[in-house]
Amino acid sequence: MRRIQLSLVLALAVCPGIAASQSAMSAAEFESYVQGKTLYFGYAGEAYGVERYLGNRRVQWSFLDGQCKDGFWYEEADQICFVYDDTPDPQCWTFYQEPGGLRAIFENDPDATTLYEAQQDDDPMLCLGPEVGV
Repeated sequence: MRRIQLSLVLALAVCPGIAASQSAMSAAEFESYVQGKTLYFGYAGEAYGVERYLGNRRVQWSFLDGQCKDGFWYEEADQICFVYDDTPDPQCWTFYQEPGGLRAIFENDPDATTLYEAQQDDDPMLCLGPEVGV
C-alpha cells in the first residue's frame, strides 16, 4: 500500500497538471483568478497574446502587436466565452488552474489551440491608438 502511495506522489510531482486539471474552472473561479490582472499567454513555447481583465467581465485582448480588441466574457455550457467588438461570434474556452497558472483549451476547435499562462502583470498592456491614414 505504501508503495502505491509513493508512486502516486512521484507521478504527481513529475506531472503536476494531473491533479489540478481534473475539472474546469467555473465562471466564479475564473473571475476570482483573473479580475484586475493582465495575463500573457503562450502557445507551443512561443508568445501568443495578452489579455487584461477589467470589471464587469470586460476584457481587452492583443496578439502582442499593440492592436487591442475590447470585449466581454460570459459562461455558457461550463465554458468561458469571449465576444470582441470586431468579432461577434463567441470564442469559447475551457480553463484549468494548474500549479504554473492557467491552461486554456479553445472549444470551438479543441485540436487547434491550447494556451498556457506565461506571465501575470498588474499593469495595463500596450495598446496603440487607431491607425490614422492620409
